[in-house]
Amino acid sequence: MEYEEHTLKQIDLALCRSALYEALALGFRPPTAETTKRLVLEYFNLALVEIASRLEVTPSSPKKENLAFRVRQINLCADARYLGSLETSYRYLFGHTAHPKVPPYETEYGEEALFQQPQELADLAGFFGAFGLKLNACERADHIACECEFLCFLNRKEAYALENNDASMLEETRKAQRLFLKDHLGRFAPAFSKLLSREDQNGFYGALGNLCYDFVRLECARFAVPLGSELLRLRPTELMDGCFTCGSGEELIQLTRPSAATLGS
Repeated sequence: MEYEEHTLKQIDLALCRSALYEALALGFRPPTAETTKRLVLEYFNLALVEIASRLEVTPSSPKKENLAFRVRQINLCADARYLGSLETSYRYLFGHTAHPKVPPYETEYGEEALFQQPQELADLAGFFGAFGLKLNACERADHIACECEFLCFLNRKEAYALENNDASMLEETRKAQRLFLKDHLGRFAPAFSKLLSREDQNGFYGALGNLCYDFVRLECARFAVPLGSELLRLRPTELMDGCFTCGSGEELIQLTRPSAATLGS
């Protein structure tokens, strides 16, 4: 009985983490009516607040981060209520220019990334492919929304493994989360989030950046992996023009999910 209660709690936490990653993925995509409905509308925002509160005090997590407060702040931002305002903010921050104020791509962070970009994108594609996920041809694997969606999927797969008592799948899924946080999202999300919160201090995206920072910090602590530096530099703009790129911040970043059969494979 005690084992069953522990497993049910672990399933619940995995699903809560999945829901937060899903919210971040939605928030960092170009805004739509779904963005305002699921992240800002009172009913849905309060549901997400409740989900976040369950992750704040766990045996493996720091106790000082207030994720519920961060989620609630999203609802209170003046520009969050109107889709037109979000669209304007999104264009201003993430742009469709060559050098947006806040690049949403992992490989734009870190001067050493200039010559590593193709390898990093290939590594990301390898992660996705290992779990039967595919990107649309016009999308970049290193977009913040895409990386959050991948971890959303992995946490749902973790919940599935726990529910079905599949030790092998559970080990594989948790290992993938740890490595992905260590090598990718946990590496650049702090710098991205802090830059975003500075550029949009009182806005929806600044609040979303604060939530992203605190949640990723909790996740890295859960797996005992180092959190990336907040001071990670952007690649020099004079070098960015000639580098390999594909897609833009205006394009929808979304993984093609596998079937339910693949989830259980």
